[in-house]
Amino acid sequence: MFFYLYVMISEKDLAELESVPYEERITRVEKLLEGKSEPRAFELGLLLALKMGQELRQGKELGSESGDLVASWVGKHPDSIVEEAIALAKEFLTNPAKLAEKIKAGFQKKAEETKAAESSQDKSEDEQ
Repeated sequence: MFFYLYVMISEKDLAELESVPYEERITRVEKLLEGKSEPRAFELGLLLALKMGQELRQGKELGSESGDLVASWVGKHPDSIVEEAIALAKEFLTNPAKLAEKIKAGFQKKAEETKAAESSQDKSEDEQ
């Protein structure tokens, strides 16, 4: 799954983005991705969705600028990541509520897994 807590865009980051002017959202996501050698599809998809939304807001043809962004990813990132990012960007634009639920469920699952792992580690330390 694409929900990792280390060096990724977090639920808190997403909540903060909601209160930021649209153009600044793009800048913030770009900064979060700067220097990352292996960004997640979710992160790339978020950036792509913002870029596509910007095109729509400016009355530009969809893909007129965001297409260049995707083209820059080809060869730089695995095809599967690029394809998933495109699919996620479409979902961000067409059904953001559904995607928000997936994100929330992913964070909850990761938190539960982390808690279970910590509990298991504590048990094994107690046994020693």
